Amino acid sequence: MFEAKLGRNFWLFAIGRFVSQLGWAVQDVALPLYVLDKTHSGSMMTAFILAEIIPSIIVMPFAGVIGDRYNRKWLMVGFDLIRGVLLFWVIVFNLFSIPQLLAVQVIMAVLGSFFSAGTGAMFPDLVDKELLEKANSTVASLTIVARLLGPALGGLIYGIGGMRLAMLINAVSFFGSGLFEILIRYEWRAKPIEGISQVFADIKEGIHFIFNHDFLKTLMTFAIFMGAFGAPFGAVLLPYAMREVLKFSSFQFGLLESFFMGGALLGNILIAVKLGRKAGRLLFKAMVIDGVITATFIWVISPLSSLDRKGAFLFLAAVAFLWGASEAFIDIPIQAKLQRAVPSEVRGRVFSALGILTRISTPLGLVVVGPLLNVYPAWLVALGIWVAMALVVAYYWMRYREILLNEYPGGN
Repeated sequence: MFEAKLGRNFWLFAIGRFVSQLGWAVQDVALPLYVLDKTHSGSMMTAFILAEIIPSIIVMPFAGVIGDRYNRKWLMVGFDLIRGVLLFWVIVFNLFSIPQLLAVQVIMAVLGSFFSAGTGAMFPDLVDKELLEKANSTVASLTIVARLLGPALGGLIYGIGGMRLAMLINAVSFFGSGLFEILIRYEWRAKPIEGISQVFADIKEGIHFIFNHDFLKTLMTFAIFMGAFGAPFGAVLLPYAMREVLKFSSFQFGLLESFFMGGALLGNILIAVKLGRKAGRLLFKAMVIDGVITATFIWVISPLSSLDRKGAFLFLAAVAFLWGASEAFIDIPIQAKLQRAVPSEVRGRVFSALGILTRISTPLGLVVVGPLLNVYPAWLVALGIWVAMALVVAYYWMRYREILLNEYPGGN
């Protein structure tokens, strides 16, 4: 899986991403714990998620245009360094109140959107297209290792030094990532923007590209529905249930996420070493398995379960591992198909348009779930989400399975 033929540029990219994602994983665990400890509110957790999602949706189309028209390497380096400086600023000036952290979340979301537009468009150009599965699996595996180590470290670091120490580690990681990215050799012919009308014309071109191709259009609508239900489940309900219902410690919370990442690592290795493109044919089977696993989690947090806190933790550790493996068989095949389907010269704006259109429904789910957790038990809210997701998967299996299971006909 980790062969030298992927090339120097790829490995600089992959290692730089690993460094920054390890730091981000630490903060990603610490932040919801900090918010819950300060507010004990599902609604406030929702506010932090929305503070990341809504600004991203607003700036993403412009970020996609920038990613296609300016040097993608220097966009990547610059926005990593700027994010590192911002987090140091927060630490030095002690900006740790809930309103201040919400503002920081908004700024980080904007910077992250411009960073992602450059890196997402550049990545498929760093390796031969025939090696995209291998490259994606390698990056995903390194990402998972970071997120496997990061949550356990994040829970432990939060317990030792609180939000300040977690944020310091993340700030340092952004600078480390930038150092690797500077060494990448990547040529991109800049096509500077000449006016605001050109920006909107480029955005329109990206949207038209999607709607003129059945594969992208079907995948987009499917992702819109799944994002509306899946995002609030993972971002709000899961940490709320583990912290407020099951009363897990911050370290236990981090360990469970590490078990999830361990399963995802195994899934990615199986795809890279054994299955390759064949993994795409297992998409709906993986979704069925994912649904069964989700149902077992709902049982654990429901009144039907007689497990004590220790028993629930051990059971969910096994569940989380299987959950992660099933998610890998959903994410990686779709990612590789998308990269082949979209030409490099429009990739930034097309991927940004896809990001907007697939995430536009996510805030609606988050707005609903947070308040519901303040009124109804977590297991009942989770059951409602599970039923909605099952209906979406069943509909797309009946109507569009051939489109989603086959390789995009215009791909390379």
